[in-house]
Amino acid sequence: MRLRGPVLGLSFFIAGLVVIAVAMLWMMPSRQAVTNTASLVGGSFRGVDQDGKAVTEAEMKGKPFLVFFGFTHCPDVCPTTLFELSQALNGLGPRAEGINALFVTVDPERDTPEVLQRYLSSFNPRIRGITGDTASVEAMVKTYRAYAKKVALDDGSYTMDHTALVYIMDRNGGFVRPLNMQRPTAEIVDELRTVL
Repeated sequence: MRLRGPVLGLSFFIAGLVVIAVAMLWMMPSRQAVTNTASLVGGSFRGVDQDGKAVTEAEMKGKPFLVFFGFTHCPDVCPTTLFELSQALNGLGPRAEGINALFVTVDPERDTPEVLQRYLSSFNPRIRGITGDTASVEAMVKTYRAYAKKVALDDGSYTMDHTALVYIMDRNGGFVRPLNMQRPTAEIVDELRTVL
């Protein structure tokens, strides 16, 4: 009869540990949840490239590809990123044929195919410009969980706030990870080789 109190206390303690363990497991994200989060980035899209040719996600299948949102009137981030991306693609040499790169405008009002063609002539020819009507561009921004917003300037013109990362997509159009552009070109090239 003396053991009854300690045994009962130990039973409650063990039961409490089991409840806590079950609650922790229930609250932890599963691997499937992490995978599903990644799969929320990317998907179907349609646009027009700098040559006026229609482009969809189906055309990207079969090769990994990079996606960068920006606009041609961008004063610094976009040209810098496109320059660094060009350097990395140049660094891949012939292996660059195994990857596609998309520069998607967030400013279709000004960035027509002709404007994109002139702008992108300063960068690696593997970078393909994508524009379209406002609805198509907004849909692609949403599909990639990116951000873009028109911001009025004092002189009556406008600029665009936008997501400034490069998405790495696999050969099936699935999101891999963002490409860290804040490194030496050789390191960016090495990372790109891992997805080829």
